[in-house]
Amino acid sequence: MKILKIEFQNINSLKGSHKIDFTEAPFTSSSLFAITGPTGSGKSTILDVISLALFNHVPRLGKITKNEILSKGAILTRNQKEAVAAVTYQCKNGIFRSQWSISTNRNDNLRDYEMEILEEASGKILDVKKSDIPGKNEELIGLNYNQFIKSVLLAQGEFAQFLKAKKEERGELLEKITGTGIYRKLGIKAFEKNRAVNQDIQEQQHEIKLIQQKLLEEEILKNHKEQFQKKTSACENFQKDIDALNKALELKDTIEKQKKEIFRLETQKTEALQRLNTFEKEHGFPLKQHEKVQDFSADLREWNQLKKEVFRLKEEIKNIREKQQENLQKADALKSKISTFIHAEVTAEDLSDKLQAFTRKIQVLQEQKKEKLNEYSYQKNQFLSELREVSFQLNEKDLPESLQELKELKTEAGQNLAILSTELKALDLQHPKKEKEKIQKHLKLAREATRDFFSIERTSEEIEKLAAEKEIITPKLKILPEEIEKAENTIGNLKSRLEILHLKKENQLLRASLEEHRLNLKNGEACPLCGSLEHPFAEDLPEKNDFLEREISKIEKELQEWNRKLNTAALNYKNFQERLQELEKNLKEAENKAGHEKLQFSEKYAALPQAETSAEWENNCNSFENQLHQLEQYEKGQKTAAEISAGIPALEKLIEILQEGKDLKQKLDRLYKGDDIFHDSQQLQNRWIGNHEEKKSLFSKNQELSKALEEKEAAKSNLEAALSPKVIRQGFEAIEDAFKVVIPDAECNALRSERETVRKQIDNTVASQKILNEQLETFRKMDVKKDREAVVQELKAQREQFQNISDECKEIHRIIKNHDEDLERLTELKSEIAEKEKLTKRWRLLNELIGDSKGKNFNDFAQDLSLSQLLQLANVRLKDLSDRYHIDKPEEEEDDGLVAIDEHMGGQRRSVKTLSGGETFILSLSMALALSDLASKNVEINSLFIDEGFGTLDPETLDQTLDTLEKLQAESSKTIGIISHVDSLKERIATQIRLTRNGQGYSSLEVK
Repeated sequence: MKILKIEFQNINSLKGSHKIDFTEAPFTSSSLFAITGPTGSGKSTILDVISLALFNHVPRLGKITKNEILSKGAILTRNQKEAVAAVTYQCKNGIFRSQWSISTNRNDNLRDYEMEILEEASGKILDVKKSDIPGKNEELIGLNYNQFIKSVLLAQGEFAQFLKAKKEERGELLEKITGTGIYRKLGIKAFEKNRAVNQDIQEQQHEIKLIQQKLLEEEILKNHKEQFQKKTSACENFQKDIDALNKALELKDTIEKQKKEIFRLETQKTEALQRLNTFEKEHGFPLKQHEKVQDFSADLREWNQLKKEVFRLKEEIKNIREKQQENLQKADALKSKISTFIHAEVTAEDLSDKLQAFTRKIQVLQEQKKEKLNEYSYQKNQFLSELREVSFQLNEKDLPESLQELKELKTEAGQNLAILSTELKALDLQHPKKEKEKIQKHLKLAREATRDFFSIERTSEEIEKLAAEKEIITPKLKILPEEIEKAENTIGNLKSRLEILHLKKENQLLRASLEEHRLNLKNGEACPLCGSLEHPFAEDLPEKNDFLEREISKIEKELQEWNRKLNTAALNYKNFQERLQELEKNLKEAENKAGHEKLQFSEKYAALPQAETSAEWENNCNSFENQLHQLEQYEKGQKTAAEISAGIPALEKLIEILQEGKDLKQKLDRLYKGDDIFHDSQQLQNRWIGNHEEKKSLFSKNQELSKALEEKEAAKSNLEAALSPKVIRQGFEAIEDAFKVVIPDAECNALRSERETVRKQIDNTVASQKILNEQLETFRKMDVKKDREAVVQELKAQREQFQNISDECKEIHRIIKNHDEDLERLTELKSEIAEKEKLTKRWRLLNELIGDSKGKNFNDFAQDLSLSQLLQLANVRLKDLSDRYHIDKPEEEEDDGLVAIDEHMGGQRRSVKTLSGGETFILSLSMALALSDLASKNVEINSLFIDEGFGTLDPETLDQTLDTLEKLQAESSKTIGIISHVDSLKERIATQIRLTRNGQGYSSLEVK
């Protein structure tokens, strides 16, 4: 997996849009680059953009959400409305562009973030939900977020600390670096699980002891059961006595209730008799009088109704006669109004004919006026249609003035046509359409020629640019092999000299180790090593030669400097060769393209006036456009002149129609000034007809009412003749007196029903009293001789004795039940403990193997395995960086720190604490690369970033470190970015991404 491009907008302090393209210069000539800038300028933001675009995660914040951005004020640059992070990467499945973005709505509230993946080859966006985008990137890259971060961001600073850590600290550091805290959690979980299951068993065993202490002895349990049977029998006897006393008490209560009910019924009978007497006083006489006339009460009611009908008919006849008088008055007023309307006298006989004749006359005049108006509108539209292309405003208030303006326009149009004819004399103005098509064709071809000529110029500029770059690279390529050969020869010589000096130093150390033996040598006695009898150095030892140390140090520095020069030269030579091949290929393609374009251009545009520059071709286009514009103006002028000529007679005809319309309007206004003659005349006609119909209706109504009155009066007289004898026989003087005592049927029935109800209630009360007295006598015979209070006291005493014995029974039953439940619980607990002891065996064994309260045992074991795997991978990486050292774990007799095996010193084992800063960096870098290999799961990572460790290095160690990184980059072809604020990096690494801050808290980015 390789990162090809990083693009972002408004992320953290980096305001605006930024792009880092690793496929363009200067990254194509040097894949080792530095990201520099002061603290807080946004160097680590570039790494945040990568993880945000791929996984919606940022190392310092975790998963990013809208609420996370709002609460922490992160990601989106202050006072900006949108942010974008995009990464283009290459993997085994192709090239993809993953993008993350967020923006605000019109109310400045954050929307939710968006994510998408674009496949570069097809240009299509993958159909994946935004929540699944991180998972899709993981599938394409082959790494999840944590693996990606460990693989791309080298934690060599943490490993530098790890190398020198003590054994007890080393496990915790490795756990932190590799993110393998799960082993510690498993150890703690095993310990806690074992403790939990054993704690349950202990609690249950304690519960068994408590239950055994509570269990009853056999004799006591037997005694409790016998007592329970005796007391249960006694309770049953007491219950029978209590039931008998309760029945006796209930009987006495029933007797008392019967007495009260008999007394209540007596009171009810007395009240009913009083109500019956009251009824007779109030309604007895009227009801008796009604019963006298009850047989002919229907005739009396009919007589009364006829009396009312006669009165009503007389009143209606009176009203009809008044309305007939009003109708005559309205007829006279309506005739007068119609005479005024039609400007002529009318009578009742000819009114309708004259009104209709006047209406037809007005309608004819109105139709003539309407036709004239339509004629005016038609002529006006004809006029405007003739002048539709002419800028002319018709003044309908003064048409003669508009006619004069139109004649002036005709003169002006003729003058303009004469001028244009002179300017276009070279063209065939008799056939303007054909000339226009010819000019348009030339204009289109000229525009195409301008575009193609510009493309030819761009290709020429590209050829010049490629040739210039080739001229710069070619001499450098000639010099670099000599520099590489010189560096290799110099390095060989320096290594030879260094080996000689190291040999001298070792001999010097060997001589120094014989110092103890020299002290025991005596003159005249043979040396045990060489057999010599003389010992000149026994007393006068040669002084230690410090010159060797200084010389070795000097040559090592020179060797380091020449190694750096060799790595730089080799890397530049490789990059320049690749770039030169690419330039030659591009130059050849551009030259072929230029030749082909020029040939096509000369053939295609031979018919046009030729030009030497893009500006001249633009002038050709402008000339054709101007000619075309003038021709269009001439055509338009011809059309305008023709329309004006046609419009003048149309306007003259319009003036004539207008005058005729005015004459018609004056004539119509003298006869009728309304808006709707038909409506107005019809309204008058309807009113006249309505008044006449009303007259006929009133006459007919009067006749009907008079006839009805005669009939009602005759019926009333006949009925009075029949009723008078009957009324007198019942003792009434007149029919009116008899009618007054008639009670309505409903009221009469209600009074009779009320009287019958009271009488029936009295009879029912008497019957109920008889039954209750008989029942009372029966209850008295069944009653006990004791009074109620004595029965109550005896019942109370019996209940108290029953309750005492019942409570004792319950208590004994509770004790026996508790004993039985304890026995069941005891059996249940023993069974559960037996089952749990089977299950806890595995947890006990697991705790013995890996468990402890802090998870240290299993974590140390697992981290030791991780360390072995990491050291194995680190040594593979270390071979590519240095042939001198291997890393190993300490043996039992050694210091508990890690060990460096020095191959240049015959495999000597040294503590890593004794290494120089540069040597420590090489080892820590190899371990960081090993962690990257371990995390990447065999996925090739060709983009690495180092974000720490350079600020603490001295200049000499820094040079050695950069030599190592240059060698790593040259041998692996990886893109390596160094993130640091160390100024000396700017001198050693030519390719840089510089970040600077301004006074407003924003930063800017520059690729150099």
